[in-house]
Parts: sequence; C-alpha cells; structure tokens
Amino acid sequence: MTKRKTKNPHVGSSLDDFMKEEGFFEEASTQAIKEVIAWQLAEEMKEKGITKVRMAEMMKTSRNQLDRVLNPTDGNVTLETLQRAAQVLGRKVHLELV
Repeated sequence: MTKRKTKNPHVGSSLDDFMKEEGFFEEASTQAIKEVIAWQLAEEMKEKGITKVRMAEMMKTSRNQLDRVLNPTDGNVTLETLQRAAQVLGRKVHLELV
C-alpha cells in the first residue's frame, strides 16, 4: 500500500493563514471584535439590570444609537461611543497593538 501525497496548499495551514490568503482575514477579525464588545456590553447591562432606555439616558444618546452599539452588524460605531458605553457601566475599553 502506498501513501498518497496531496497537493492541497491548505493542508497543515491554520484558519488564519487561509483567511489571509483568501483576503478576508481583516474583515472577519474586525467583525469578531465588534461582536465581542457588543456582547460584553449587553451582558454587563443585564448583570446590572440596566434597560436599553436607561442605558441610552445614562449615555446621553438616543435608543437608536444604543441599538447600533449593541448590534455589531449595523454601521460604524466610533471608539468614543464604545468608551462612553463602557464608562457608564463602570468598565473601560482596552485596545492593544499586537
């Protein structure tokens, strides 16, 4: 019995490598970060018993803007807005270059 040698360039590579080769790694990474931050904000609100209406009031913004913050697929949210949301909840946004 002989072993087959595969010519697939992706065998043994990581998912990150594959996504980079296909050109959508950055987009996927950005979306993942947005989803994690939105989830963390929503969980913190739930833990503290803060409704969306109350959160919007505390941030001095509209409920629609808060919905954009909590929905990572809806438009662009500024870092300033994320920091304000975190601050209202007693948290901080921590960014790091790696």
